[in-house]
Amino acid sequence: MSLFRRTALALALVVASGGLTATVAPATPATAAPPTAAVALGDSFISGEGAGAYTSVVDVNGAAQGFPGWSAPNNNAYFCHRSANASLHRANLPGIQDRFNLACSGGQPYDIGAASAARAKGRQVASQLDQLRAVARTHDIDLVLVGLGSNNSSFTFGSVAEKCANRFIADAWTGWWEFWAYLGGPVPQQPCSDADLATPAQLAAATGETTSAVRQILATLAQVDADGQHRVVLQDYTNPLPFDLHPTFHEQDGRADDRDKFRDLGAERYAAGCPIHRASLAPGHRFSAGLGTMVRSTRDTLAAEFPGADLVYLNVQRAFDGARLCESSSSPSGTLATPIRLQDGPSGVFVTSLSGKDKLDIQDIANTCVTYFQTCQESWHPNATGHQVLGQCLTGAATAAARSVSCVRSPDGGITVS
Repeated sequence: MSLFRRTALALALVVASGGLTATVAPATPATAAPPTAAVALGDSFISGEGAGAYTSVVDVNGAAQGFPGWSAPNNNAYFCHRSANASLHRANLPGIQDRFNLACSGGQPYDIGAASAARAKGRQVASQLDQLRAVARTHDIDLVLVGLGSNNSSFTFGSVAEKCANRFIADAWTGWWEFWAYLGGPVPQQPCSDADLATPAQLAAATGETTSAVRQILATLAQVDADGQHRVVLQDYTNPLPFDLHPTFHEQDGRADDRDKFRDLGAERYAAGCPIHRASLAPGHRFSAGLGTMVRSTRDTLAAEFPGADLVYLNVQRAFDGARLCESSSSPSGTLATPIRLQDGPSGVFVTSLSGKDKLDIQDIANTCVTYFQTCQESWHPNATGHQVLGQCLTGAATAAARSVSCVRSPDGGITVS
């Protein structure tokens, strides 16, 4: 067969084949890509506790729960306190079309794979992984922000904060010879030590729980994210209190917090948002650093287990430098965290001053927090401005080339992620 005839035959076959293809299998219209999403999972520092503008939350039965009143059970889903001001909503995330805050104040590693309602003091919400799967049915998940571990089976942030603040208030209003009790019994009056916050064994257990929970998140994302392209940012915690209080808050009427009874000083620090012994501050920062080590360890362990995963550790321990409670004389004005605030009964009215109140008044106010935890659970959390800062931190972490970044606030208020 001549070259011409072979070429002509080949051309005829191509034309015939093309016609057959057009007749038998017409082109299918391209399916529209689902909208992209960023999702937040974890506890109060991610949900937006303290930032206000709380949205309704769908409970484990599928009912949307709005504010149920101050005297409602604390396990109500609304008290997850998912804020429209949370860092997820304040971050600049190019390419992200929708954002879903699935975190819950008080959330524990247990709540990732199991319904929070199934454990003691858990809220009436479905597991966070079930909520994540629901998002994945309609969206392409490109970013997941995780804040987890400060609450666990060994300790919780709320219990730690309550313990140290109560000790200070008890010390300020009562003498060592006086018997004075909250609903839970007598309150010690000495400053908090490292062991009062979390022992090495407890931190190790918390690390194991947190690692296991994040492992579940990564495994679930591998199943539900169709394109397999997503970054997971593991954020740690920032301390709402400084390394030392501003000198304004060291003494009042010649009385410091290392002597017996100092009511005026107690009232002054409460009004400023920092009812705490100065001696409790260093253990508190070591506790915060321990939580950071926990999150970093979780990231490193899982990066080795999931070598293809895009995991970033976001260190925010210095994100509030210079703007913590009682770090300046104007506190709580200009700070990035909510002050300790209690209510005298579930009234919705916060007590901003303890001046002139006796120990029985203080006892009643403190017991409100014990009985109706929702009345005080915002205390010592990032406020709305604080979440704007954390949003800037997330912006940097979402695009960073490094897999470990630190977010630091400079003296002039600038935020650097590096």
